[in-house]
Amino acid sequence: MSLKKFVPVLALSVSALLASVAQAAETLSVAATPVPHAELLEFVKPALAKEGVNLDIKVFTDYVQPNQQVADGHIDANFFQHKPYLDTFNKEHKTDLVSVAVVHVEPFGAYSTKIKSLDELKEGALVAIPNDPSNGARALLLLQKAGVLTLKDPSNILATSRDVDQNPKKLKFKELEAATLPRVLADVDIALINTNYALEAGLNPTKDALAIEGADSPYANLIAVAAKSKDDPRVAKLIQALHSEDVKKFIADKYKGSIVPAF
Repeated sequence: MSLKKFVPVLALSVSALLASVAQAAETLSVAATPVPHAELLEFVKPALAKEGVNLDIKVFTDYVQPNQQVADGHIDANFFQHKPYLDTFNKEHKTDLVSVAVVHVEPFGAYSTKIKSLDELKEGALVAIPNDPSNGARALLLLQKAGVLTLKDPSNILATSRDVDQNPKKLKFKELEAATLPRVLADVDIALINTNYALEAGLNPTKDALAIEGADSPYANLIAVAAKSKDDPRVAKLIQALHSEDVKKFIADKYKGSIVPAF
């Protein structure tokens, strides 16, 4: 075979090989909120590509659709929530989503543009908290830990404002969708905000929060899938990538304590 004939054949062989590799790659769709979940997924995307998984990241800004889309089979997995929220969602929506791995903890915080310490809270102050059961209770538990109030059952992870036992400052509670809380900071005395939404709003939990959960928080953020997909090899590769030392370093360098690894 002449060199002129060999080169085109070689080129065709390489093209065929590349096409074969591309065809072999499997796509895994994952619903996530923008910060830090989608950022973590973007970080591991190249590593997953080397393992034959094309990560398709679907960004959502609410806490309902990521679960509903997975439950309906439109998206393979999601990454945005903690176990108490997942359990509540399954119960309320009669879904069968399961946690397959925890990744990080986002310490929940109390923020204000009006005061610099919770000691400055005045009688009748307006407090904004998330309106979903698990995060609303999480807010109340944090206020209890900070000594602002006490609950009838100090360990109730589904407590509501009706479960407040002692409220010496007669605080008033306003329940709002979690995503809107940073936007109402100027209209309330304090707001209890999930770290992902705090980060999106330019708040630094380690510097701006008047009270914040410790790294021992039970609310670790997790990867959730439909029960039938818990052994999906693509999901196993995603977990392996997210549980790497590279991800630990990325979390430490980028978020500087605002979120902490849970693995």
